[in-house]
Amino acid sequence: MDGKISIKYLQSYIKAKDYHPELEKDYFLKLAEEVGELSRAMRKGLKASDDSNIEGTLDEELWDVIYYVLAIANLYDIDLEQVIKAKDDLNQRRYPSAVEFEVNR
Repeated sequence: MDGKISIKYLQSYIKAKDYHPELEKDYFLKLAEEVGELSRAMRKGLKASDDSNIEGTLDEELWDVIYYVLAIANLYDIDLEQVIKAKDDLNQRRYPSAVEFEVNR
């Protein structure tokens, strides 16, 4: 792996692996649970010492939160790559910044 993973790829990977529209509420409850676990890991400062031992760390919990956010986006057929650009445009109008969002990165 070259280390480059797009949001589009992650969404398609998760959709192929875990797509159950009838479990919409459960996906949200899992997201809330994972946010709580992330909070605990942050409070305790649990950072992985290496990539092979991430269980219970910020590293693992951040991925779990991202996973369920993407799974929920899939349930609603939301392309988050498009949303990210649109939201950045909106934020740029509200809070102008010299830093520009680069598309196709």
